[in-house]
Amino acid sequence: MKITVVHQYYLMPGQFGGSRFNEMARLWSDQGHQVTVIAGTMDHGTGKAPDRYRGRWVTKEMDSTVTVYRCHVPETYGKSHAGRMWAFLGFTFSASTAALRIPRPDVVIATSPPLVAVIPGWIAARLRLKPAPWIFEIRDLWPESAVTTGVLREKSLLTRLLYLLEKWACRSADKVNVLTPAFQEDIERRGLATAQKILFVSNGADTDSFRPGARDNAARREFGWGDRFVAMYAGAHSLANALHQLVDAAEELRDRQDILIACMGDGPDRKKLEADAERRGLNNIRFYGPQAKSAMPEIVNASDVGLAVLQNNPTFRTVYPNKVFDYMSCARPALLAIDGAARSLVCDQAEAGIFAEPENAVAIANGLRFLADRPDERERMGRNGRNWVLANASRTALASRYLEAIVSLAGEYRKAAVSVGESTGS
Repeated sequence: MKITVVHQYYLMPGQFGGSRFNEMARLWSDQGHQVTVIAGTMDHGTGKAPDRYRGRWVTKEMDSTVTVYRCHVPETYGKSHAGRMWAFLGFTFSASTAALRIPRPDVVIATSPPLVAVIPGWIAARLRLKPAPWIFEIRDLWPESAVTTGVLREKSLLTRLLYLLEKWACRSADKVNVLTPAFQEDIERRGLATAQKILFVSNGADTDSFRPGARDNAARREFGWGDRFVAMYAGAHSLANALHQLVDAAEELRDRQDILIACMGDGPDRKKLEADAERRGLNNIRFYGPQAKSAMPEIVNASDVGLAVLQNNPTFRTVYPNKVFDYMSCARPALLAIDGAARSLVCDQAEAGIFAEPENAVAIANGLRFLADRPDERERMGRNGRNWVLANASRTALASRYLEAIVSLAGEYRKAAVSVGESTGS
């Protein structure tokens, strides 16, 4: 089967970030399927495109056995909100060009954000002599999350156009995959898709790479953490993540120099956060920048607790952050400053962490004190998290479930096409 994925953020080898589709593409390819990915050229760790892509509109390359079309993304992406919108538009055009070049797929998956990925996804599937079915995947509710975080104005023309694009994508796609139950509730409530049209294949963890390991390892020695209790955040440093709450929590923890907040990753707010911590004279929070994906399992294991935080925003009550699955897979408890679906999963279902009110520095600091002083409780939560991931969210199991849905959809589409052909005598 020929599977095409449109995913602007599909990682380059060794790149830091969410690797969900890198792993799924590899697993599908290992099972004999031809996987093609239409992706962007931006390295989000540096904010620039590697030199091999400069001056090129579309570059075809191989990522092991997966064919990848790297499509031009303007380097305005990390400079401002307007620059990011321009970068999304640039990717839409370059990816649409690639969508016309690829061999006819049997199924297309267009994953959002950015929401504009649905345009090259539709082109890859539908602008064919023999059209193919396509799946609209929702990793985050767009444009709703951009509105509630203040990136877009609710009544602006651009926002209205994006809501129309979301509605069209849900109606045009043959299936809509959501990553959380809350996304499904939202889509059904707004009448964008019926329950029968919606798939649910969530985030998960690569349980082979992210597995429990020694705390006193090479990463802990490299970072000079010694015997300190380390609460590690891994992810973007942007408006939506609101990492100022971790700087504020570090302020609250001045009396506990045995506790260190370690931030891995990058984003437009990183320099401002570093400057704020330095201005306050805080030596209990450090920013280490982006790390290679291959290094992250050891870094998670070198930590005592994994942090997952977002802006105190009702939209984020619907999300499952990728990072919590990696923490749980390494048997590390999570401190979760995200309410809603993520809290229900981590704290209630898996019993693998504790909750602190988002953007409440005192609550986050108290949560870290609680965990730092209770090693037995940390061990219990970590063990619960690993067991839950193995039973419910291993990337291998999720890739198999997704593949079953893809194969079924392609089969139904072929049968329908044959039936229409026979009825028209073609």
